[in-house]
Amino acid sequence: MFTRLRTLVAVSALAFVPAVLADEAASGMKKGTPQMKAAGALAFGPDGILFVADAPNSTVFAIATGDTKPADVKSLSVPKIDEAIGGLLGITGSDIEIKDMKVNPASGNVYLSVARGKGPGAAAVIIRVGADGKATEVPLTDVMYSSVKLDNAVKNPRNPTITSMAYHKGELYVAGMTTEEWESNLKAIPFPFNESVTKGAGVQIYHGAHGRYETQAPIQTFMAYDIAGQTNLLASYTCTPLVKFPVAEIKKGDKVKGTTVAELGNMNRPLDIIAYSKDGKDYALIANAARGVMKVSLDGVDSIEEIKSPVKGPRAENHPEAMTTKLVGGPTAGLKYDTIKDLDGTMQLDKLNDTTAVVIRKTEKG
Repeated sequence: MFTRLRTLVAVSALAFVPAVLADEAASGMKKGTPQMKAAGALAFGPDGILFVADAPNSTVFAIATGDTKPADVKSLSVPKIDEAIGGLLGITGSDIEIKDMKVNPASGNVYLSVARGKGPGAAAVIIRVGADGKATEVPLTDVMYSSVKLDNAVKNPRNPTITSMAYHKGELYVAGMTTEEWESNLKAIPFPFNESVTKGAGVQIYHGAHGRYETQAPIQTFMAYDIAGQTNLLASYTCTPLVKFPVAEIKKGDKVKGTTVAELGNMNRPLDIIAYSKDGKDYALIANAARGVMKVSLDGVDSIEEIKSPVKGPRAENHPEAMTTKLVGGPTAGLKYDTIKDLDGTMQLDKLNDTTAVVIRKTEKG
């Protein structure tokens, strides 16, 4: 008999591969209870500020966690994390769903967005896991918070309003789908929030494995990364193109064409991406639903030839009509990568420090 387990663990993946803001008025925050329908994508800003995406409300909440004291997390292992959270909430582990995981860089504590129950009526919960491995519920009542509404968000739940977020140099970047002509969208939202939010930039990519330009494919995960002195967003899509977008172009709004720098294989959905350095070289670590954890070399990402023609697999000459099926072996091109077998089963990934990553892994044991 096999039992599915989820383990939260800090791993040296990068080696081998309640205070509030000081100026409450300036932060734009107020004390109250965020009316949150769901908690999805997470990101951390300065001073322990946690950003929480509420896709059904087309809203991003900023919550002052007050968690700013370094926790000195050196090792962490929490077997059956889903059962631990379920027990904390008075339900079984199978009745919760972990939506996202982020490490608070101010403290090193791990935060999880969780659905308590199943279906659209599931309650939104935020869980914190400390250095001792204990899970606690983060209060969402009478807290300091602010919020921003995304006014051109899609209404179809199959096309997510918000898929991923990242904070970088005073701005929150939000990826998702909109009602614009180019549905896939990136927004740069200054923080502290103000009442006006631009419609963002519609984004287009060339998907080599599909052999076409696309504007309706949602970004699954992305990170901010400086290339040749300019901040870019390095974004990963289903089936798995890796694309760079200059932040300066995104801030202009309207429409932005990305530069495809890698095709990392078909029939796959990327889950998380982080950057790290080792021996003077930069890498992206990408967790995937079907292709494990990839260590992608970022050498030459500033100058690599753009992928803008079909990328075919090794047997494509016998099946020219097929590009994205198992038949052609999952074509790859562009930046090179290795797969880290020791991290198989990774479902969530984030950076703890310069040498260690935190992962949630799915394992099967008798």
